[in-house]
This record gives sequence, C-alpha cells and structure tokens, in this order.
Amino acid sequence: MLDDERDARIEEIILPVLRDHGLDLVDLDWRPQRPRAVLRVFVDKHGGVGIADCERVSREIGDLLDVSGPIGQAYDLEVSSPGLDRQLRKEREYRWAIGKRVRCWLAGGEELQGRLTEVADERLTLDNDGQRIEVPRATITKARLDAEVPWARRGSM
Repeated sequence: MLDDERDARIEEIILPVLRDHGLDLVDLDWRPQRPRAVLRVFVDKHGGVGIADCERVSREIGDLLDVSGPIGQAYDLEVSSPGLDRQLRKEREYRWAIGKRVRCWLAGGEELQGRLTEVADERLTLDNDGQRIEVPRATITKARLDAEVPWARRGSM
C-alpha cells in the first residue's frame, strides 16, 4: 500500500471517532522507524484539547486500526494536540488555522504576522490590527502558529 493510500485509509477509519468526540483532525504523521513505527495523530477542538480527550480517542482509534489493519507492522500510536506554535505545512493545517494568529517567513527574510483570515491556492490573507495583508504562497518559506498567551512575551516589554 502506498503512503498516500495508507494515510487516506487511516483517515477514513479515524475521522468518525474524532467527530463523535467533537475533535478535528489537524494532521497525521507516519514514521516507519525501526524497531517500531510511530503513528502520530494531531487533534484539536474549540477551546483546546485536554489529556483526557487524547487518552479517550487513542484507545478507540487504536482498537479500530488494529482490527481494520491498514498498518501491517508493529507501531506506537500517539494522539496529541497540535501545539501552540505548530508549523503549518499541509493544506489541511492552513485551513484549520483560519482565525488563528500565524507568523510567516518569506523568501528574502521578511517576516509577517497576523490573524489568518483566508486560505487560497495562490495566497494567504492575514489581518494585522485591521490591516489586510495578502501573502503569495510561493514566497512563504515557513509558517507557524503564533501562540496567543495571556502573559507578556520575552522581548515585547
């Protein structure tokens, strides 16, 4: 089974469980490392994901994956939140990040930040304190969530 086919099959199996628990799939990461492979499932929900959420769905999707058999080798399953400053790589991650603060690094060294308001094939649209910024996707070298925390950040005092 090809990687894309395996990932699609895994998603097909786990999405109904995640939906039943009010969770969104942010990313799926398969690492076929030896001696045991690792399947990482990153989930989120409005208000954030807790340890109990991860624990509960980990048991359910682990059992389903074991019975359904899309992974033909021994593996460890890890279910977690995406993290406060997650790097955004895949289209699904960009779409999940709409409404969240992001930071983008562009070719040439420029750095932009703002609330992600729109994701299109050719560009991202950010809102930085009311200023609309359109960022051509071809110029983005890296993008990640810009963690919103209730305390002052280092260097911003």
